[in-house]
Amino acid sequence: MYPEEIVVPMKEELTDNGFAELLTAGEVDAQLAKAGTTLVMINSVCGCSAGSARPGVLIAVANAKQKPDFLTTVFAGFDVEAVNKLRQHLLPYPPSSPAIALFKDGKLVHFIERHQIEGRSAQIIAHNLLGAFEEYCN
Repeated sequence: MYPEEIVVPMKEELTDNGFAELLTAGEVDAQLAKAGTTLVMINSVCGCSAGSARPGVLIAVANAKQKPDFLTTVFAGFDVEAVNKLRQHLLPYPPSSPAIALFKDGKLVHFIERHQIEGRSAQIIAHNLLGAFEEYCN
């Protein structure tokens, strides 16, 4: 588990911009049981990947004509219970962090894995998400 002093600023980059933290398995299940679209940013300490994933998500949300109904986040290596539960909802995908998942009515409809984040700019990640928002968030 990562030290809180390292994790908190990375969490705040999202929570200060309207993302709700999912901290327990129950919160994950309750969120995904809601009707509508839920974006989940699986946050991570990983410098290069998370350093482009967080800004990419924020760019997409700020520029989307159609946004997810709910913006949420979990932190890999810190919010262990919530991340483990979320990963059950992401099967058959293997664990990946950072990663970005879009659910519609509890069903996974779009997933960006770490290998699709690594080496890509925040703008490319945002472009990917904007396409998913247009398709699934109406």
